[in-house]
Amino acid sequence: MDKIKRIAVTGGAGQIAYSLLFRLAQGELFGDKQGIALHILETAEAIQALEGVAMELADCAFPLLKEVHIGSDPETIFRDVDVAFLVGARPRGPGMERKELLQANGHIFAEQGAALNKVASRKVVVLVVGNPCNTNCLIALRHAPDLSPFSFFAMTRLDENRARAHIAEKTGVQVQEVRHMTIWGNHSGTQVPDFVNARIKGKGVVELAGRTWCEEVLVPAVQERGAKVIKARGRSSAASAAHAALSVMRDLLFPTPEDVWFSCGVYAAHNVYGIEKDLVFSFPCRSKGDGRVEIVRNVPWDAWLKEKIAITEKELIEERELIME
Repeated sequence: MDKIKRIAVTGGAGQIAYSLLFRLAQGELFGDKQGIALHILETAEAIQALEGVAMELADCAFPLLKEVHIGSDPETIFRDVDVAFLVGARPRGPGMERKELLQANGHIFAEQGAALNKVASRKVVVLVVGNPCNTNCLIALRHAPDLSPFSFFAMTRLDENRARAHIAEKTGVQVQEVRHMTIWGNHSGTQVPDFVNARIKGKGVVELAGRTWCEEVLVPAVQERGAKVIKARGRSSAASAAHAALSVMRDLLFPTPEDVWFSCGVYAAHNVYGIEKDLVFSFPCRSKGDGRVEIVRNVPWDAWLKEKIAITEKELIEERELIME
Protein backbone atom coordinates (compact mmCIF):
# COMPACT_ATOMS: atom_id res chain seq x y z
CA MET A 1 0.00 0.00 0.00
CA ASP A 2 1.24 3.44 -0.94
CA LYS A 3 1.71 6.32 1.44
CA ILE A 4 -1.59 7.55 2.88
CA LYS A 5 -3.39 10.16 0.76
CA ARG A 6 -4.81 13.01 2.78
CA ILE A 7 -8.19 14.36 1.64
CA ALA A 8 -9.75 17.52 3.06
CA VAL A 9 -13.51 18.12 2.92
CA THR A 10 -15.07 21.33 4.21
CA GLY A 11 -18.67 21.76 5.29
CA GLY A 12 -18.32 18.26 6.71
CA ALA A 13 -21.69 18.11 8.47
CA GLY A 14 -23.60 19.32 5.42
CA GLN A 15 -25.57 17.29 2.93
CA ILE A 16 -23.07 17.27 0.07
CA ALA A 17 -20.19 16.29 2.34
CA TYR A 18 -22.32 13.59 3.96
CA SER A 19 -22.94 12.11 0.51
CA LEU A 20 -19.25 12.44 -0.40
CA LEU A 21 -17.34 11.30 2.69
CA PHE A 22 -18.47 7.69 2.75
CA ARG A 23 -17.66 7.22 -0.94
CA LEU A 24 -14.19 8.64 -0.35
CA ALA A 25 -13.73 6.34 2.64
CA GLN A 26 -14.78 3.38 0.51
CA GLY A 27 -11.92 4.15 -1.90
CA GLU A 28 -13.79 5.60 -4.88
CA LEU A 29 -11.24 8.35 -5.48
CA PHE A 30 -7.87 6.58 -5.36
CA GLY A 31 -8.91 2.94 -5.71
CA ASP A 32 -9.06 -0.10 -3.47
CA LYS A 33 -5.36 -0.30 -2.60
CA GLN A 34 -4.76 3.27 -1.43
CA GLY A 35 -5.05 4.11 2.26
CA ILE A 36 -6.55 7.51 3.01
CA ALA A 37 -6.96 10.01 5.82
CA LEU A 38 -9.99 12.29 5.92
CA HIS A 39 -9.46 15.83 7.21
CA ILE A 40 -12.94 17.29 7.77
CA LEU A 41 -13.62 20.96 8.47
CA GLU A 42 -16.77 22.51 9.94
CA THR A 43 -17.75 25.67 11.74
CA ALA A 44 -17.44 25.61 15.52
CA GLU A 45 -21.24 25.67 15.77
CA ALA A 46 -21.57 22.45 13.78
CA ILE A 47 -18.78 20.42 15.40
CA GLN A 48 -21.20 18.27 17.40
CA ALA A 49 -22.94 17.20 14.18
CA LEU A 50 -19.55 16.51 12.63
CA GLU A 51 -18.64 14.32 15.58
CA GLY A 52 -21.67 12.21 14.68
CA VAL A 53 -20.43 11.91 11.10
CA ALA A 54 -17.03 10.80 12.39
CA MET A 55 -18.73 8.14 14.54
CA GLU A 56 -20.57 6.81 11.48
CA LEU A 57 -17.36 6.68 9.47
CA ALA A 58 -15.75 4.65 12.27
CA ASP A 59 -18.78 2.36 12.49
CA CYS A 60 -18.47 1.49 8.79
CA ALA A 61 -15.03 -0.06 9.48
CA PHE A 62 -13.69 0.97 6.08
CA PRO A 63 -10.40 -0.91 5.53
CA LEU A 64 -8.83 1.95 3.55
CA LEU A 65 -9.73 4.68 6.05
CA LYS A 66 -6.67 4.98 8.28
CA GLU A 67 -7.28 8.34 9.99
CA VAL A 68 -10.10 10.84 10.53
CA HIS A 69 -9.35 14.38 11.69
CA ILE A 70 -12.16 16.81 12.46
CA GLY A 71 -12.08 20.44 13.57
CA SER A 72 -12.97 24.06 12.87
CA ASP A 73 -9.50 25.51 12.31
CA PRO A 74 -8.48 25.45 8.62
CA GLU A 75 -4.75 25.47 9.34
CA THR A 76 -5.07 22.41 11.54
CA ILE A 77 -7.35 20.49 9.18
CA PHE A 78 -5.52 21.35 5.94
CA ARG A 79 -2.06 20.33 7.14
CA ASP A 80 -0.29 18.18 4.51
CA VAL A 81 -3.48 17.46 2.54
CA ASP A 82 -3.04 16.20 -1.03
CA VAL A 83 -6.60 16.89 -2.18
CA ALA A 84 -9.17 19.42 -0.95
CA PHE A 85 -12.90 19.55 -1.63
CA LEU A 86 -14.06 23.03 -0.57
CA VAL A 87 -17.73 22.24 -0.17
CA GLY A 88 -18.88 24.45 2.68
CA ALA A 89 -20.20 27.89 1.76
CA ARG A 90 -22.79 30.28 3.09
CA PRO A 91 -26.10 29.83 1.28
CA ARG A 92 -28.06 32.77 -0.03
CA GLY A 93 -30.56 33.87 2.60
CA PRO A 94 -33.94 35.62 2.20
CA GLY A 95 -33.47 39.15 0.90
CA MET A 96 -29.70 38.71 0.54
CA GLU A 97 -28.23 40.61 -2.38
CA ARG A 98 -25.71 38.94 -4.68
CA LYS A 99 -22.96 41.28 -3.46
CA GLU A 100 -23.69 40.33 0.16
CA LEU A 101 -23.46 36.62 -0.65
CA LEU A 102 -20.20 37.09 -2.54
CA GLN A 103 -18.67 39.09 0.28
CA ALA A 104 -19.82 36.67 2.99
CA ASN A 105 -18.29 33.76 1.13
CA GLY A 106 -15.27 35.85 0.25
CA HIS A 107 -14.15 35.84 3.86
CA ILE A 108 -14.58 32.06 4.10
CA PHE A 109 -12.59 31.29 0.97
CA ALA A 110 -9.93 33.90 1.67
CA GLU A 111 -9.27 32.21 5.01
CA GLN A 112 -9.26 28.74 3.49
CA GLY A 113 -6.99 29.76 0.60
CA ALA A 114 -4.53 31.27 3.07
CA ALA A 115 -4.59 28.14 5.22
CA LEU A 116 -3.97 25.88 2.22
CA ASN A 117 -1.12 28.16 1.20
CA LYS A 118 0.46 27.81 4.62
CA VAL A 119 0.10 24.11 5.45
CA ALA A 120 -1.14 21.97 2.52
CA SER A 121 1.03 19.83 0.26
CA ARG A 122 2.76 21.95 -2.37
CA LYS A 123 1.07 19.75 -4.98
CA VAL A 124 -2.42 19.96 -3.49
CA VAL A 125 -5.34 19.78 -5.93
CA VAL A 126 -8.26 21.97 -4.83
CA LEU A 127 -11.85 21.69 -6.08
CA VAL A 128 -14.27 24.43 -5.05
CA VAL A 129 -17.85 23.17 -4.86
CA GLY A 130 -19.42 25.81 -2.59
CA ASN A 131 -21.27 28.44 -4.58
CA PRO A 132 -20.72 30.85 -6.24
CA CYS A 133 -17.92 28.40 -6.97
CA ASN A 134 -16.08 30.19 -9.80
CA THR A 135 -15.57 33.39 -7.85
CA ASN A 136 -15.02 31.57 -4.54
CA CYS A 137 -12.27 29.65 -6.33
CA LEU A 138 -10.72 32.90 -7.59
CA ILE A 139 -10.72 34.26 -4.03
CA ALA A 140 -9.09 31.11 -2.66
CA LEU A 141 -6.30 31.00 -5.23
CA ARG A 142 -5.62 34.73 -4.80
CA HIS A 143 -4.95 34.03 -1.11
CA ALA A 144 -2.59 31.15 -1.87
CA PRO A 145 0.34 32.89 -3.60
CA ASP A 146 2.80 30.07 -2.89
CA LEU A 147 0.60 27.48 -4.61
CA SER A 148 -0.01 27.28 -8.35
CA PRO A 149 -3.25 29.02 -9.37
CA PHE A 150 -3.62 26.17 -11.85
CA SER A 151 -4.10 23.76 -8.92
CA PHE A 152 -7.47 25.37 -8.10
CA PHE A 153 -10.64 24.30 -9.89
CA ALA A 154 -14.36 25.14 -9.76
CA MET A 155 -17.01 22.48 -10.29
CA THR A 156 -19.20 22.61 -13.39
CA ARG A 157 -19.36 18.83 -13.73
CA LEU A 158 -22.87 18.66 -12.25
CA ASP A 159 -24.08 20.93 -15.06
CA GLU A 160 -22.33 18.75 -17.62
CA ASN A 161 -23.91 15.63 -16.13
CA ARG A 162 -27.34 17.24 -16.24
CA ALA A 163 -26.90 18.18 -19.88
CA ARG A 164 -25.70 14.72 -20.86
CA ALA A 165 -28.63 13.10 -19.05
CA HIS A 166 -31.15 15.33 -20.82
CA ILE A 167 -29.57 14.69 -24.22
CA ALA A 168 -29.45 10.92 -23.63
CA GLU A 169 -33.14 10.87 -22.68
CA LYS A 170 -34.11 12.94 -25.72
CA THR A 171 -32.13 10.86 -28.21
CA GLY A 172 -32.66 7.43 -26.65
CA VAL A 173 -28.99 6.61 -26.08
CA GLN A 174 -26.94 5.64 -23.04
CA VAL A 175 -25.62 8.64 -21.15
CA GLN A 176 -21.99 7.56 -21.65
CA GLU A 177 -22.51 7.85 -25.41
CA VAL A 178 -22.93 11.63 -25.15
CA ARG A 179 -19.42 12.99 -25.67
CA HIS A 180 -17.72 16.40 -25.84
CA MET A 181 -20.42 18.08 -23.76
CA THR A 182 -18.90 21.31 -22.46
CA ILE A 183 -20.18 23.84 -19.97
CA TRP A 184 -18.60 27.23 -20.69
CA GLY A 185 -18.28 30.03 -18.14
CA ASN A 186 -19.94 30.45 -14.78
CA HIS A 187 -21.76 27.90 -12.65
CA SER A 188 -24.85 30.10 -12.63
CA GLY A 189 -27.89 30.91 -14.70
CA THR A 190 -25.61 32.31 -17.41
CA GLN A 191 -23.69 29.07 -17.91
CA VAL A 192 -23.49 27.89 -21.52
CA PRO A 193 -24.22 24.21 -22.22
CA ASP A 194 -22.47 23.62 -25.54
CA PHE A 195 -24.78 21.42 -27.58
CA VAL A 196 -23.09 22.75 -30.75
CA ASN A 197 -20.00 20.57 -30.28
CA ALA A 198 -21.57 17.66 -28.36
CA ARG A 199 -21.49 14.33 -30.17
CA ILE A 200 -23.20 10.94 -30.07
CA LYS A 201 -21.40 8.16 -31.97
CA GLY A 202 -19.79 10.75 -34.22
CA LYS A 203 -23.01 12.60 -35.01
CA GLY A 204 -23.84 16.07 -33.75
CA VAL A 205 -26.45 16.46 -31.04
CA VAL A 206 -28.02 19.28 -33.08
CA GLU A 207 -28.49 16.86 -35.97
CA LEU A 208 -30.07 14.22 -33.72
CA ALA A 209 -32.15 16.36 -31.35
CA GLY A 210 -32.81 19.51 -33.39
CA ARG A 211 -31.56 23.03 -32.89
CA THR A 212 -34.88 24.30 -31.53
CA TRP A 213 -34.98 21.67 -28.77
CA CYS A 214 -31.36 22.36 -27.88
CA GLU A 215 -31.84 26.11 -27.52
CA GLU A 216 -35.36 26.23 -26.09
CA VAL A 217 -35.51 23.08 -23.94
CA LEU A 218 -32.03 21.77 -23.15
CA VAL A 219 -30.27 25.01 -22.22
CA PRO A 220 -32.91 26.39 -19.82
CA ALA A 221 -33.43 22.91 -18.34
CA VAL A 222 -29.74 22.71 -17.40
CA GLN A 223 -29.53 26.32 -16.25
CA GLU A 224 -32.62 25.99 -14.03
CA ARG A 225 -32.18 22.42 -12.80
CA GLY A 226 -30.75 23.39 -9.42
CA ALA A 227 -33.72 25.64 -8.64
CA LYS A 228 -36.15 22.90 -9.66
CA VAL A 229 -34.44 20.41 -7.35
CA ILE A 230 -34.78 22.86 -4.47
CA LYS A 231 -38.45 23.42 -5.25
CA ALA A 232 -39.14 19.68 -5.46
CA ARG A 233 -37.26 18.43 -2.39
CA GLY A 234 -36.95 21.58 -0.33
CA ARG A 235 -33.16 21.36 -0.37
CA SER A 236 -30.40 21.85 -2.90
CA SER A 237 -28.74 19.04 -4.83
CA ALA A 238 -26.61 16.88 -2.55
CA ALA A 239 -25.98 13.34 -3.81
CA SER A 240 -25.71 14.49 -7.42
CA ALA A 241 -23.32 17.28 -6.41
CA ALA A 242 -21.19 14.87 -4.40
CA HIS A 243 -21.11 12.44 -7.33
CA ALA A 244 -20.05 15.23 -9.69
CA ALA A 245 -17.33 16.38 -7.28
CA LEU A 246 -15.94 12.88 -6.97
CA SER A 247 -16.10 12.33 -10.74
CA VAL A 248 -14.30 15.53 -11.70
CA MET A 249 -11.65 15.06 -9.02
CA ARG A 250 -10.89 11.64 -10.50
CA ASP A 251 -10.60 13.32 -13.89
CA LEU A 252 -8.18 15.87 -12.46
CA LEU A 253 -6.00 13.27 -10.75
CA PHE A 254 -5.80 10.67 -13.53
CA PRO A 255 -5.00 11.07 -17.25
CA THR A 256 -7.94 11.69 -19.56
CA PRO A 257 -8.67 8.88 -22.05
CA GLU A 258 -8.19 9.51 -25.76
CA ASP A 259 -10.86 11.67 -27.45
CA VAL A 260 -12.52 12.58 -24.14
CA TRP A 261 -12.80 15.90 -22.40
CA PHE A 262 -14.63 17.21 -19.36
CA SER A 263 -15.94 20.55 -18.11
CA CYS A 264 -14.18 22.32 -15.28
CA GLY A 265 -13.63 25.85 -14.04
CA VAL A 266 -9.93 26.66 -14.32
CA TYR A 267 -7.80 29.75 -13.91
CA ALA A 268 -8.07 31.36 -17.34
CA ALA A 269 -4.58 32.88 -17.64
CA HIS A 270 -3.48 30.46 -20.38
CA ASN A 271 -6.74 30.17 -22.32
CA VAL A 272 -6.71 30.51 -26.11
CA TYR A 273 -10.32 31.68 -26.47
CA GLY A 274 -9.84 35.36 -25.65
CA ILE A 275 -11.52 35.08 -22.24
CA GLU A 276 -10.42 37.60 -19.59
CA LYS A 277 -7.29 36.08 -18.03
CA ASP A 278 -7.93 36.78 -14.34
CA LEU A 279 -11.10 34.69 -13.99
CA VAL A 280 -11.97 31.14 -13.08
CA PHE A 281 -13.90 30.08 -16.17
CA SER A 282 -15.27 26.71 -17.24
CA PHE A 283 -13.67 25.28 -20.37
CA PRO A 284 -13.39 21.87 -22.04
CA CYS A 285 -10.42 20.25 -20.28
CA ARG A 286 -8.10 17.29 -20.47
CA SER A 287 -5.87 16.05 -17.66
CA LYS A 288 -2.35 14.67 -17.70
CA GLY A 289 -2.88 13.45 -14.13
CA ASP A 290 -2.04 14.86 -10.70
CA GLY A 291 -4.01 18.03 -11.39
CA ARG A 292 -2.05 18.98 -14.53
CA VAL A 293 -4.86 20.19 -16.76
CA GLU A 294 -4.87 21.68 -20.22
CA ILE A 295 -7.70 23.50 -21.97
CA VAL A 296 -8.85 21.79 -25.16
CA ARG A 297 -7.99 23.97 -28.15
CA ASN A 298 -9.87 24.70 -31.36
CA VAL A 299 -13.41 23.97 -30.17
CA PRO A 300 -15.41 26.09 -32.62
CA TRP A 301 -17.93 28.72 -31.55
CA ASP A 302 -20.89 29.62 -33.72
CA ALA A 303 -22.69 32.97 -33.37
CA TRP A 304 -25.01 31.62 -30.64
CA LEU A 305 -22.11 30.37 -28.53
CA LYS A 306 -20.17 33.62 -28.94
CA GLU A 307 -23.13 35.65 -27.73
CA LYS A 308 -23.88 33.44 -24.72
CA ILE A 309 -20.23 33.04 -23.69
CA ALA A 310 -19.79 36.83 -23.72
CA ILE A 311 -22.71 37.10 -21.28
CA THR A 312 -21.32 34.57 -18.82
CA GLU A 313 -17.85 36.16 -19.02
CA LYS A 314 -19.37 39.57 -18.26
CA GLU A 315 -21.10 38.15 -15.19
CA LEU A 316 -17.85 36.68 -13.87
CA ILE A 317 -16.08 40.01 -14.36
CA GLU A 318 -18.88 41.72 -12.42
CA GLU A 319 -18.58 39.16 -9.61
CA ARG A 320 -14.82 39.73 -9.45
CA GLU A 321 -15.36 43.49 -9.19
CA LEU A 322 -17.79 43.00 -6.31
CA ILE A 323 -15.21 41.16 -4.21
CA MET A 324 -12.02 43.00 -5.18
CA GLU A 325 -11.35 44.18 -1.63
